[in-house]
Amino acid sequence: MTETQDRGGPDLGILITIRSLLPNLAPVERRVAQAVLDDPAGVAWRNISELASSCGTSATSVVRFCRAIGLRGYPELRLALAGAVAVDDKSAVAASAEIDPDDDASAIVKKIAYADAKAVTDTAGHLDIATLERAVQALARAKRIHVYGVGASGFVAQDLQMKLQRIGKLAWAWTDPHIAISSASLADKGDVAIGLSHTGTTVDTIDVLREARDHGATTIAVTNFPWSPITEVADFVLLTAARETAFRSGAMTSRIAQLTVVDCLFITLAQQDLSTTRQALEKTFAAAQAKRVRKTRRGSSAASG
Repeated sequence: MTETQDRGGPDLGILITIRSLLPNLAPVERRVAQAVLDDPAGVAWRNISELASSCGTSATSVVRFCRAIGLRGYPELRLALAGAVAVDDKSAVAASAEIDPDDDASAIVKKIAYADAKAVTDTAGHLDIATLERAVQALARAKRIHVYGVGASGFVAQDLQMKLQRIGKLAWAWTDPHIAISSASLADKGDVAIGLSHTGTTVDTIDVLREARDHGATTIAVTNFPWSPITEVADFVLLTAARETAFRSGAMTSRIAQLTVVDCLFITLAQQDLSTTRQALEKTFAAAQAKRVRKTRRGSSAASG
């Protein structure tokens, strides 16, 4: 990839950084990472020997983990974790916990609301603005825009297509892998291809992004993991910061985080030419309004047209 976000550190949120790098860590380092994610407050108060012992590894491995996530050593990790858990909000701590099979409806609602809101705020804080601006410039110049995603990411792809078309951009969302690869094979210089994949390991999305890039298109990847395979075929990488759990996999917080990035792309692009954007939005709004039910003088409803 030619444009990516730095590996990051505490300023981007140490827990977000660890979660995003987790799949690419060595097995021993992954054990340390999981211990940190499971109990960041506890690790902040432990010495390096205690953490190493609880993970069944050595102090040297803990130091290697620290360096793998962009820190100089264990003292810096403890400071970053202390900062991350500095606000002692018991209600937030309870809401951030995993959904338990015995949770009642009230607890489930609170946890879902907390996780979704956190996905939005963490993604906004984690998003590299310089990369976003470069991606928007590519979209502004694009002759055609191809958006790829399967499963839950396919719904996000369709949302982006709808938004782009509302401001007069030639955009298509391809969610069927066979049709997607056909469209990618016809991509050309001046086109932009956007691939959405939470894990960054979805083979269908990686393949079409590679195909489009091979034919000269500029490629953009939206993913949660900066070292995932999809980043290798992307000119620009926009990172989400969603945390999935056993009960909330794939189609939930990851979709909310992707929609946050999509909205950032859309609004920033729309601002590039406000006059044209306003005209397009007025036309499309008027066309959509004609399809709404309107009320008659007596208050009853009647289909317009």
